[in-house]
Amino acid sequence: MSTPKIRFENVGKTFRARGATVTALRDINLDVRAGEFLVIVGPSGCGKSTLLDLAGGLAEQTSGRILVDDKPVTGPGLDRGIVFQQYALLPWRTAQGNIEFGLEAKNVPRRERAAKAREYLDLVGLTGFQDRYPHELSGGMKQRVAIARSLAFDPDVLLMDEPFAALDAQTRDGLQDELLRIWEKTGKTIIFITHGIEEAVYLGQRVAVMTSRPGRIKQIVDVGIDARSATEDLRSDPRFAHYRHEIWTLLRDEVKRARSEELEGTHV
Repeated sequence: MSTPKIRFENVGKTFRARGATVTALRDINLDVRAGEFLVIVGPSGCGKSTLLDLAGGLAEQTSGRILVDDKPVTGPGLDRGIVFQQYALLPWRTAQGNIEFGLEAKNVPRRERAAKAREYLDLVGLTGFQDRYPHELSGGMKQRVAIARSLAFDPDVLLMDEPFAALDAQTRDGLQDELLRIWEKTGKTIIFITHGIEEAVYLGQRVAVMTSRPGRIKQIVDVGIDARSATEDLRSDPRFAHYRHEIWTLLRDEVKRARSEELEGTHV
């Protein structure tokens, strides 16, 4: 069996809050295959974003280890690109300038930077918008620039933390299709965090369902729908409804548990 691209081994994370120790994650064990599109869903506060921060090297786990290509994650690296819900674009730079920013840190020559930035703008469907500033772009366009910026590094792994959550439904659907097309074209390994069950089924080859806090992997659902971008109307496919129901059933109890714990906390 081939070595997984990313491996979480008994990963735990605790932190201090209001004088108490809070366990955000406990005993996370998860393997992600090279070139896989894995989606993680779970109730609010279950530690989904924390898990992604650990994989990105933006925070350090309290226990266990995370391996990328069999090497421990010890901090951020160019092998992992991260896309957040907030676009985090530099307002004084154009779309092209934002994509070039990271390439400057890698000392890529100016002409090569410009060519690469244009290439990735084309890839995310923003041909002709290279000279626009963030305030001249819609929310969906800003997120496309953020995705292009992460891809320009040519990372093996793309970590995406609810990147479409702030967008309207029509824009979100369009960007989901765009992301699937990019994934099929580039073969990147993607870990995608979402609250949306439909989004999880639409995008993920596998969907990891997390428990309420402390977050653990409750179950992994294999979504047996191939060639998504070739399917005319995937959301009306009976298999889509089947997987959506399966994941909601797994999540329902965790959401209830998270809500009751939240209510109990307000009465302490």
